[in-house]
Amino acid sequence: MLVRPLFATVLLLLTPLSPGVATVTAAAETPPLYDDEAGGHANGDDPAIWVHPTRPGKSVVIATAKEGGLYAYSLSGAQLQHVPAQPPPGPGHEPGRLNNVDLVHRFRLSTGAKVDLAVASDRGRDHLRVYAVDPAKAAAGQPPLTDVTDPAVPFVFNSTQEEVDAAETVYGLAVHGTQVLVSRRHETRLGLLDLVAAPGGKVTYRKVRTLDLPSSFALPDGSTWAPCLEPGELPQAEGMVVDRGVLYAAQEDVGIWRLRADLTGRPVLMDRVKEYGRQDTYDPATEECVPGQDRGFGGEHLAADAEGLTVYETGRDSGYLLASSQGDDTFAVYDRAGRNTYLGQFRVGPGDRADGAEASDGAMATSAPLGHAYPEGLLVVHDGADSPPDGDREVTNFKFVDWRKVARSFK
Repeated sequence: MLVRPLFATVLLLLTPLSPGVATVTAAAETPPLYDDEAGGHANGDDPAIWVHPTRPGKSVVIATAKEGGLYAYSLSGAQLQHVPAQPPPGPGHEPGRLNNVDLVHRFRLSTGAKVDLAVASDRGRDHLRVYAVDPAKAAAGQPPLTDVTDPAVPFVFNSTQEEVDAAETVYGLAVHGTQVLVSRRHETRLGLLDLVAAPGGKVTYRKVRTLDLPSSFALPDGSTWAPCLEPGELPQAEGMVVDRGVLYAAQEDVGIWRLRADLTGRPVLMDRVKEYGRQDTYDPATEECVPGQDRGFGGEHLAADAEGLTVYETGRDSGYLLASSQGDDTFAVYDRAGRNTYLGQFRVGPGDRADGAEASDGAMATSAPLGHAYPEGLLVVHDGADSPPDGDREVTNFKFVDWRKVARSFK
């Protein structure tokens, strides 16, 4: 996801204070979301931080919750709004499931108005959903989002509703100006879309091009490797961020790719997951992959799945790329410039105000000063296992981390 322009003080290159993984704690968290019928099947996934143009302390965190739709939160973590996902288009069809979200700034509608937009991938309906953000309502603590999606938006990757119901639909999402980069679930395909103003102040989109990431890989010993997945599936990408015309895409079981945001040119695998090259075997009885021998071809910093990606800017060409290492509940930090040198690792652990973050999917950071609570910016991360637990219910939410805590864990 794209961050707002820099306003914060430049920080020195991050280096861990001591060997190993640093621990930071959250300053706030959102209310729990429950992925069951009583909770509206709300399952948190991906956040975005909308920065208020004149009152940064009234900025809003916008987060997806799959079938639970979209939520807007104040900087204290209080819920400002819940926008339900779209219902199924007909009997037997899939309902909406909002998966990833990012922001477009100063988009001109057909009415001539310029608005900020929250754009979300609807993996249930294979659509993009688009919401205008109202600064006045945000400043007043009122629900700030209005759905401006054109009712006639096309499918992103499919041609028919029957194909949509097969679930190979739009998945990950990142914004680049008024273009949107998307990924396809259970496939390696990436797509580039143009946002388009539609009549009546609505927004639609059109496809520009697609690109397929590799699904198998040549190893140094001369063999070929493909990640272990369910039959018929290919290694999908979800977490994505665009930074200065470069798209970083996290292919979950492979690693982080770096490529041009216009989807031209050749992708480069920037870092690999630790499991890269390990030939696991799919067990149909358990529907799980049985780990095979580790032959030492994997990376050192990411435990599969490689998930949420975000950027924290400290200058035009400086700052940090952060990646969720979901398999070991940590976040890897890379230099934003040059060859994206690895700098260190941290986790969000339990503290006085919130529990830690585990199995984290999406994340977003901004270096914009957001009032007295977050004067050097904010990091918001998904928590895939919120505490305290509630019986067998699946509980998720989002943690708000003061960037100063991240910086103080490094030198």
